[in-house]
Amino acid sequence: MDVIKNNVAGLNGLQQLRALIDAGTPPPIGITMGFTLVEIEEGRAVFQGRPDGSVYNPIGSVHGGYAATLLDSACGCAVHSRLSAEQGYTTLELKVAYHRPLSDLSGTVRAEGRVMSLGRRAAFAEATLTDENGRLCASATSTLLVFEVQRRTAPAEPA
Repeated sequence: MDVIKNNVAGLNGLQQLRALIDAGTPPPIGITMGFTLVEIEEGRAVFQGRPDGSVYNPIGSVHGGYAATLLDSACGCAVHSRLSAEQGYTTLELKVAYHRPLSDLSGTVRAEGRVMSLGRRAAFAEATLTDENGRLCASATSTLLVFEVQRRTAPAEPA
């Protein structure tokens, strides 16, 4: 699954992400870690998940990587929503602050990402992760590299 390179229809980033939501097929990372993109608009992305024992660390709480992954996804997709059909991105830096531990009692958590600024080569985004009661559990800032991509203009041949 590569919504950037396999973009035969020439959809911009926002259209690509809306199509992903409409298809109801989350990317592999979402399946592995149990979260999904639930809202997208220009410059804003929201992911939702429900942490359980499968993402626990040895000290009996949700591993910080779970929160970091949701925050990174929210920042990245917020930026993705502002890109053209000929652009891609990758995270250069992610700074995460943990405010409250997550557990299987946290309920459904939401990571909301927003674009702070978008230039020709770099983007800056921020995100917050809240638990089911709206309490802030983690926050992040991200720097992302924006680049041109070669997209397919015809469907990929079956292997």
